[in-house]
Amino acid sequence: MYQTMAQQKIKLAIFDLDGTLLNTIEDLGRACNFALGSCGCPVRKMEEYNKLVGRGIYNLFRDALPEDRRTEETVMKMRDFFLPYYNEHKADFTRPYDGIPEMLETLEKSGIVLAVASNKYQEGAEALVKKFFGDRKFLKILGQRDGMPIKPDPEIVHEIERAYGEIGPDEIIYAGDSNVDMETGRNGGVKTAGVTWGFRSKEELAAYDPWIICDSPAELTAAILGNRPDRG
Repeated sequence: MYQTMAQQKIKLAIFDLDGTLLNTIEDLGRACNFALGSCGCPVRKMEEYNKLVGRGIYNLFRDALPEDRRTEETVMKMRDFFLPYYNEHKADFTRPYDGIPEMLETLEKSGIVLAVASNKYQEGAEALVKKFFGDRKFLKILGQRDGMPIKPDPEIVHEIERAYGEIGPDEIIYAGDSNVDMETGRNGGVKTAGVTWGFRSKEELAAYDPWIICDSPAELTAAILGNRPDRG
């Protein structure tokens, strides 16, 4: 059920990256399979990565590895194979979802401040945003960084909130495609939008009672700009 609450103009829109702005699953899966094979481990089917990604690369490695190989030593070996490969091939198949560039342009022209909050490692997040959305101005592009908690910890949302300045939680929306994103928005006390075009199911999103669930970037755009249909 959509929550009913007094409408407050949204000023800041924070987006997850993988599965929300960009379809990155093929490049992520190929890079992880390269790292698995390089460590002498069986590779995963590409469709498995829809459930494996979203919690940062170290959790991706742990979950992709066979149970008897899930040691920190092997995780670090995975990282050493994954990062060079992914940095070189991160845009082989990755593309914005249909309607995303138009959504960002419309929001920016309407005065909405844009930001990215991802569990992708910082260098990768910055590089992909620059490549695909370099003509847009983002207040912050934040990814997984050493010494900083990852989502669903809300610190990444609060860091962007502080960078904006004086703003209320009802003036912020966080949009993402997974349960991790729904928890992040809820933990941060901001409006949360689930998007169904990414890696996870609508049922997974609905279980966290987000402010809204959107089936297209156009629907998300309308909600952010104040045209959200209220349903009890």
